Amino acid sequence: MGGFFGVASRRDALVDVFYGTDYHSHLGTHRAGMAGYDKEIGLQREIHDIENSPFRTRFESIFEEMKATSAIGCISDYDPQPLLIRSKFGTFALCFIGVINNKEQLIKEYLSKPGAHFDAMTNGQVNSVELIAAMMAEENSYIEGIRAVQRRIEGTASLLLLKDDGAILAARDYYGRIPVFVGENTDGHCVSFEPFPYRKLGYQTVKELGPGETVEITPTGFKTVLEAQEEMKICAFLWTYYGYANSAYEGKGVEKSRYRSGEILAENDRKNKGIPDIDFVGGVPDSGLAYGQGYAYESGVPFGRPMLKYTPTWSRSFTPSRQSERNRVAHMKQMPITDYIDDKKLLIVDDSIVRGTQLRETVDFLYRNGAKCVHMRSASPPILFSCKYLNFSRTNNEMELLTRRIILQLEGEEGFNHLDEYRDGTTDRGRAMRDKIAEQFHFSSLEYQTLEGTIEAIGLPRCQLCTYCWNGEE
Repeated sequence: MGGFFGVASRRDALVDVFYGTDYHSHLGTHRAGMAGYDKEIGLQREIHDIENSPFRTRFESIFEEMKATSAIGCISDYDPQPLLIRSKFGTFALCFIGVINNKEQLIKEYLSKPGAHFDAMTNGQVNSVELIAAMMAEENSYIEGIRAVQRRIEGTASLLLLKDDGAILAARDYYGRIPVFVGENTDGHCVSFEPFPYRKLGYQTVKELGPGETVEITPTGFKTVLEAQEEMKICAFLWTYYGYANSAYEGKGVEKSRYRSGEILAENDRKNKGIPDIDFVGGVPDSGLAYGQGYAYESGVPFGRPMLKYTPTWSRSFTPSRQSERNRVAHMKQMPITDYIDDKKLLIVDDSIVRGTQLRETVDFLYRNGAKCVHMRSASPPILFSCKYLNFSRTNNEMELLTRRIILQLEGEEGFNHLDEYRDGTTDRGRAMRDKIAEQFHFSSLEYQTLEGTIEAIGLPRCQLCTYCWNGEE
């Protein structure tokens, strides 16, 4: 995924950008970077690997190495960024969030031109930020370049650009799949993916950018330089999983949405087979907790915490690049609270089920610690498609998705012609998929949130939400 944060200030900007960027660490695990502008020094930049060390420890010396009244920072799952680019517009620092699905096509088109080249990374890969900068440089201005990138890229691209005069350009992706906010305080203005980091730093929200909108930010103000377009397809998984709990997007709070989704799960159970015979309702920490609380409230069954995460040294379960290492980290950081497990009948709500590897470890963990039975509820509808626009449920092969593997077991490739039925738990196919997963994972039962329930919990019109990973609709 990834996230960014920027500040244009009348005073030093590095402290706010340091902490503001760090507060986006839940969105990426691979690289992090900061770039700054100082009137005397000009543009500067630092990039570090954060796979095995948190952002703060890698950038704690930045205050000795850099000086800046305007600065940007980013967390990235893939490409090192921000990059410093010298172009006909001037020198600038650039970072990006999103996915470029037609990347190879765009590279070939650019390389077909006389004298064109890229700095190649391992295996000849091209940094997506460098590609975006090259595409921008073919236009007549920063603004024309940003709009051209938004229109030519198949996928998603939100951009944060620091100019060599200290101004910042912030562009939300064309369909608004991910958010961008502007905040202000007495010293200047900031821009951020998440709204809570700048509020923590003393800024107040002054604008949430519309789809495709671009603003220029300076210490004294901000102005829209590219107007928003009407159609929006914001990613519904912001509320389901990767948005931070105290954030709100398009006016809809994440924690409130998750709590309501848990209530809806319980309402659905009551209408169908009834609330299971259980002692406690719990949530897989941390994003599953609000779902579990909502289910407990609606069902009348006590909420308990059968497990917690040891986060001081094991902060992210999916930090390692290899699945086997991710599984080991997940095992190491899970800690039981035996009063809520031993000899207890449990219903556990998880935010989503993607590949199923960590879920298997979670359920085995509960049984090893004495659980009588485990009913599982997913606060996400069945994930049937690999995301084309962001990196949450993105896979190299859709057969990595648990639902696809189970469908193949049940009726071979013919099953892929009936995905709508498999998504729906009231159909024979949908019931068969849920029962098969429950059998393989030793659940006493398994149910998913419905797509309608997810949309109700978020509270935005369906037409404004991207739900591709669930129903394959653009």
